[in-house]
Formats: sequence, structure tokens, C-alpha cells
Amino acid sequence: MRNNKTPDPNVVFPVEGFDTVTYVKPTIKNPNIIVGDFTYFSDTDFESHVTHHYDFCGDKLIIGKFCQIGKGVEFIMNGANHQMNAVSTFPFYILEGWEQEAPPLSKMPIKGDTIVGNDVWIGQNVTIMPGVTIGDGTIIGANSVVAKNVDPYTIVAGNPAKPIRKRFDDELIEMMLKFKWWNKEIDEINALIPLLSDNDINRVKQVIKELL
Repeated sequence: MRNNKTPDPNVVFPVEGFDTVTYVKPTIKNPNIIVGDFTYFSDTDFESHVTHHYDFCGDKLIIGKFCQIGKGVEFIMNGANHQMNAVSTFPFYILEGWEQEAPPLSKMPIKGDTIVGNDVWIGQNVTIMPGVTIGDGTIIGANSVVAKNVDPYTIVAGNPAKPIRKRFDDELIEMMLKFKWWNKEIDEINALIPLLSDNDINRVKQVIKELL
């Protein structure tokens, strides 16, 4: 499908006639959520799907460019964690009337930033747990719960999500991580689309080898 419009990462609704597919970046208000150009969400109000994201934790959600995020995906941040190194996990300190000081963050299981690479496809109703890193080119099956890091260009699925297989051989994965097509200019990406959508992987590998 061709049209005369130049892709614009700052429009909210990039599919004409549909108000249920949104580019995420122009909708973000929270400075601790950082999203790259052209990443889309198959729904609206992306920030409402980032839960337990409290300022006092200081954790960030960082998502790369050209990711495809399905409806119902939930990013659970570190504020959801309870103290696990005591005999009770009950958070008395947040509930009215109980005499407990809030524990310092050093006593909480804070796992750091949640990072999603570029060109990642996240199926619908996936849950991403705090502090995981998801590599470039990953595919996450619908309804999965991602609790551990995922290597680039790997397909994972399940609860907890486990590797199904690598998408390509190690040589092509290494080449794609060097090629970084998502960082190129729009005109160059447009010219690369036939290559990026070619299912003759051997031909793709040869062309990218020449381009590197």
C-alpha cells in the first residue's frame, strides 16, 4: 500500500479510520516512560497499562523504536513489589492506621529499569514483570508472563515465558544487531522495506552483509 504521506512519529492515530491503534511516543506524559519513534499500541491510553509506577522507586520503562504492542499488554513496575526478606510480606505502611514506617528501598526487591529493544512484537495480554530486558527483534507470544531477560531475536511464550527458538541463525542475528535498520532515516527505511519483508532469509543475509 502506497500513499503520499511521510511517516510521522508524532501523530497519535497512524492508521486512517482507526482510533484503536496509537503511536505511543506522542501520548506519553510521564518522564520515566521513554518510547522510541513509530512504536505502536493496539489500544489507547498506553500509560494506564504501566502499573505500580511510583516516583519514589525511580524506575524507568524504556521501549525502543518500531515495536508492536498488542492490546491488553501490562507493564508491572517495581512499585508492585512487597518486602520479601521479612516473615510477612503485608505492606502495613501503606494502609490506614497501622504503625509501620515505610521500609527503605534497599530492603525492597527493586529490580531496576524495564527495557524493551527495537522491532519487538509483544502479543496481546502479555505481562512484563519489573526489571527485565527484552532484546531487539524479539517475539513474545500472547498471554505470556515475561519474568526474565530475553535474548535478541528470540521467540518466547508461556507463563513464565520460555524460549521457543531463535528466529535466525547466530550469524544473521549478529548482522541485524549491527545493521540497526530502525536507526536509519525514513527515506532509507522506505527503500529497505522490500528487504525487511523478504522471507528469503539467505538472500536477506547476503544483501545485509554487503550493506554493512
